[in-house]
Amino acid sequence: MRLLRLFPPLTSGGPQFRALALAVAAGTVLGGCSGSGDDDVPPPIHTPPPGATTFTADQLRQALLADIPHYVRAGEPDAGPYGMLKAVRNFTQLQSQVKLDKPECADATRALADAGELAAAPAALSTWARATGETITQTLVAVPPQVAEREVGRRVPKLCRTFKARVGGQWSTHQVVEQTPDRHLVGEGSRTVGLVTMSGDVKVNMWFVVFTSPGYLGTVSVYGPKATRAEAERLARDAVAQTERVLG
Repeated sequence: MRLLRLFPPLTSGGPQFRALALAVAAGTVLGGCSGSGDDDVPPPIHTPPPGATTFTADQLRQALLADIPHYVRAGEPDAGPYGMLKAVRNFTQLQSQVKLDKPECADATRALADAGELAAAPAALSTWARATGETITQTLVAVPPQVAEREVGRRVPKLCRTFKARVGGQWSTHQVVEQTPDRHLVGEGSRTVGLVTMSGDVKVNMWFVVFTSPGYLGTVSVYGPKATRAEAERLARDAVAQTERVLG
C-alpha cells in the first residue's frame, strides 16, 4: 500500500496490524475529516475571515524542525492550506478503513478537532523516521488565538478513553492516556495525549503534544514501539524554540 511508504516497518506485527495501527494513529495525529477520502478529490476549502492568520504557509515551512537526532526526514516538508496537505488527505483515506466499536469516539482522540474549520489555514508538515520503527510528525497551522485556545483546551471524554478498532477482520484495542494539562509546559499552552494500541501481544505507542504560541497552533507526535511521552514533549519544546528563532 503506497500510503505506508511514509513510515518505516514496525519491528513487530504483520502488514494488516501495521495498517490498522497507522490508520488509528493517523486520525489521532492529523484529525482529518471523517468519511471515505479520495486522494484525487481535495476537501472543500473555506475562506478564513480577514485577519484570521498571521503567518504564511511558507513561513511555517521554514520554521519546522530542521534536524532531529537519530531520525531522517521522510521526504520534503509540505506546505499550503491545511486541508490540501498531501499527508492530511492520504491519512484521511487510510483512516476510512477503520471501524470503531464506539463510532461516537471517532473524533475524540484527534489532535486537531475540526479539519473543516482549519482546511483553509496556512500550514506546514514534516515527517521523520528512525530505523527502530519510530515516526515523528510535526505540524504548524496559522490560526487565530480563539481557535488555538479551543484546541489546546479539548479533553477526551471518559467514554472514549478505551475503544476497539477493526481493519478487515482484525481487531485491536486502544487506550487513551491524557495527562493533566499544564499551561506552561510547552509554549503558551499545551496538552499531551498518549495512545496505546494492542493487537494480540503486539503493542505500539503514540504520544502527541498540541501546543500554541502567538499566531499558530502546533502538534508533534511520536509513533512506534518505543515512543515515549518524554520524547514527544521534548520535541514540542524544541519546535517552539525553533519557531521563535525563525518567526520571532
